[in-house]
Amino acid sequence: MRDVIDQANEIAQLELDHLIAERKTFQGESATHCIECNEPIPEKRRQLIKGCQLCADCQQLNEMQRSVSRKQR
Repeated sequence: MRDVIDQANEIAQLELDHLIAERKTFQGESATHCIECNEPIPEKRRQLIKGCQLCADCQQLNEMQRSVSRKQR
């Protein structure tokens, strides 16, 4: 049986794969600091994910919350 961390990692990887595949559609500049926690967003993340506004940790939490929300429907 998979645990919560395995599920979270799978969700994060799926979202990252999707973002990379669709990165041509992102417009605008990435934020230098996360809009949720105000931590700096690493340069490499800002370059790879155009228009990103969240750090990796906040992005993962956001995805987990959306996943739980979808499952509750």
